[in-house]
Amino acid sequence: MATTSAQFSLILRVELERRPGTLGALTSAIGRAGGQIGAVDILEQGERHTLRQLTVDCASEEQWRDVLAAIEDLEGARLIERTDRTLELHKGGKIHTGLKTPVKTRDDLAMAYTPGVARVCLEIAADPARAHEYTIRRNTVAVVSDGTAVLGLGDIGPEAALPVMEGKAVLFKEFADVNAFPICLDSRDPDEIVATVKRIAPSFGGINLEDISSPRCFEIERRLKQDLDIPVFHDDQHGTAIVVLAALRNACRLTGRRLAEIDAVMVGAGAAGVAVARILLESGVRSIVACDRAGAIHQGRSDSEDGTMNVAKTWLAQHTNREGRSGSPAEVLEGADLFLGLSGPGIVHPEDLGRMADDPFVFAMANPDPEVPPEAALPYAGVLATGRSDYPNQINNVLCFPGIFRGALQCRASRINEEMKLAAARAIASIITDDELHPDYIVPSVFDKRVAEAVSREVEEAAYRTGVARRMRTHADSIM
Repeated sequence: MATTSAQFSLILRVELERRPGTLGALTSAIGRAGGQIGAVDILEQGERHTLRQLTVDCASEEQWRDVLAAIEDLEGARLIERTDRTLELHKGGKIHTGLKTPVKTRDDLAMAYTPGVARVCLEIAADPARAHEYTIRRNTVAVVSDGTAVLGLGDIGPEAALPVMEGKAVLFKEFADVNAFPICLDSRDPDEIVATVKRIAPSFGGINLEDISSPRCFEIERRLKQDLDIPVFHDDQHGTAIVVLAALRNACRLTGRRLAEIDAVMVGAGAAGVAVARILLESGVRSIVACDRAGAIHQGRSDSEDGTMNVAKTWLAQHTNREGRSGSPAEVLEGADLFLGLSGPGIVHPEDLGRMADDPFVFAMANPDPEVPPEAALPYAGVLATGRSDYPNQINNVLCFPGIFRGALQCRASRINEEMKLAAARAIASIITDDELHPDYIVPSVFDKRVAEAVSREVEEAAYRTGVARRMRTHADSIM
């Protein structure tokens, strides 16, 4: 039976006849239908009936129907109301604005707004950089998307993408105390997107690009990095790459291997694939063979009548698979130390992992359904990581982006460079000590508060070291 999840959680209000056995019959019926019961509370109790509220986790919306049908068929029970907990959580949005300083007196008003605010405006007019000192720009990031490549949902448009961008803002605040605001743009035109982001940039200290389809995302990021003097970071690319590198560093540390000894096969030729390949090669990984569903990517391959490939695949052909290997992903797995999945389910079969080197690393990161079922991969893998929260070693971008932006904002970095990304990966990996390392623990928990602090600190140090920090150090540096 499929695993239940809070994302498919219901609150059920059920009226039960007051006689022995009715509650037991209700819970048994829900259990037989596959529901997992959490809390059970009494809301009202009368002479003949009791109104109870139950929290029930299911594995899918289809299973909801089975649970509800089981209740409706139960004698002595009547379903009064059902609430989808996930939709309820999103009602009215997940973020709101607040005040750092209360405005309760005339003096407060005179300083926060007119006439005192004019003095602050003139300070900034004389030196625009002071906006980073006297406005929300100091600690605020725009989360920008056009909704063309959302999670596992694909092209769903800007309105439907908004809950995801709100969620990103929640994570920024929760894990690094960075303010973030979702900006969903009703355009697919790179020129329009770049122009719009440039126009709103004066209100923000950084730009986090999110869920923009490949290959447009490459051009948009490149142009914004070129034109803006604040950090621009495409998390789908670089956040994924940083956490993958952190996981690989710890897998190597656990098994006594070196990055220079690792031969990798990667399935996934989009934006994340390019970023992962780039950071791994820069870190010293010996070789990578990049694949898509059609097989290994190499310079002799073409995907169109004119003999060309898209931007991502062209880069991968030029920088990976130096031996020019061809064949299916399963075929090029022969002898590999690392399998990297950045695509979708069913790309390889569990037995294909048996072609790999002894005790290989299997990072099957497609979400919600990995490239190979984790349970089936376990007998073949020395270390297994996925993108899911219900298995050990979740490779999750939340380990990276809150801390990397906090570090960049803290020192007023003009950009997030490669050294800062490598520093972030080292920081994430360092959270786990040698004594703690285990095949099921090469990646820290996303709820480990030390992660964002360590990433922020190391990213800031790298920014100063590489000359992109523009804020003078003080003994009590704080972006708050």
